Amino acid sequence: MNIELTVNGRLRSANVDTSMRLIDLLRDEFRLTSVKEGCGVGECGACTVLLNGEPVCSCLMPAFQAREASILTVEGLEKNGELDDLQKSFLEKDATQCGFCTPGMILTAKALLMKNPTPSRDEIRTALAGNICRCTGYTPIIEAVEDAAAKAANLK
Repeated sequence: MNIELTVNGRLRSANVDTSMRLIDLLRDEFRLTSVKEGCGVGECGACTVLLNGEPVCSCLMPAFQAREASILTVEGLEKNGELDDLQKSFLEKDATQCGFCTPGMILTAKALLMKNPTPSRDEIRTALAGNICRCTGYTPIIEAVEDAAAKAANLK
């Protein structure tokens, strides 16, 4: 079946069958390699993308269900060669180690900040609970989200 969807602000179309997962469409057809497959069962969060502003595990979602949806991957955060403030905060706070979980963490945090621009530390922890990191110990990740929120609050 042919589907149309918006990926990182760009209208795209693809011919998919009912067994194709969204992660495979994004990685294999659209070459968006920030979307990582960790566990393949929706428990690690590495494959997280934003679907109409909501974080979803793209390894669990059939591609055809994204028909007419808006998908955001980490590649879509950068604007005119400039990283998103959340990406900058992850770098500044050393919130990346191996980097495998980073795209999913950033997108999950982005969804949180879009809904709640000034989350508490507990709200950040709760939002990121579905994303697993084996390297950082989570503290730098939480600090990066807090930093991005604080920077955004000062800009307003």
